[in-house]
Amino acid sequence: MAELARVDAVGVTLVGDHPVVLAGFESWYAASDPPIEVRAKGVRVATALAGPGRDAHVVVLALGQRNGTPAYGDLEQLAHSRRRVIVYDVEGSRHAALTCLDLGAFTYLTRAEGRRHLLQATYAAARGARYESPALSGPRGGRGLKRPRLSPREADVLLKWLQSESKAVVAECLWLSVRTVNTYLERVRVKYADVGRPATTKAQLLARAVQDGLISLDDL
Repeated sequence: MAELARVDAVGVTLVGDHPVVLAGFESWYAASDPPIEVRAKGVRVATALAGPGRDAHVVVLALGQRNGTPAYGDLEQLAHSRRRVIVYDVEGSRHAALTCLDLGAFTYLTRAEGRRHLLQATYAAARGARYESPALSGPRGGRGLKRPRLSPREADVLLKWLQSESKAVVAECLWLSVRTVNTYLERVRVKYADVGRPATTKAQLLARAVQDGLISLDDL
């Protein structure tokens, strides 16, 4: 996989069985500044695991359907190979977004996001920077203070992070990878956004946790 520390021309590999969608991505990247080069494109995941596609900084996966369900296996294979994957879902749903994050996607986009957000996500992924797409943020819920349903593990990671100086400390304490910690925290953010209480920063997550009685300031 290409080195991410210093990136001049970003390289991407496009994977998916939506030829019109991939052609659209390619035209957007062709006009990008700083430059983004499409190193390879194809229907199968192997496109990103061998040949020119293997050396791309980022993989953009146009999530397809197999037997009526999203082809999450493609994402699993890419994540297992430690690739930074931007999932583009033509259908788009909150359940799909959470599933993709859980499987290791860098971020999740839908066709509503468009060129600007795809380019921003690609630059962020190539540089290892955090990026939150509109599909994963913003008010989604109704009125009133609604509490998201966090899994026990999501709550553990959230609270440990609020009490720690870094995600590396959280990972060491909970016997997780930093990548897994990031995935859990991203799921927490999505769930808060889903009930109309977005929390894109650590301070906002702390405020939500205090509001919901998950932690007190004395615990910090």
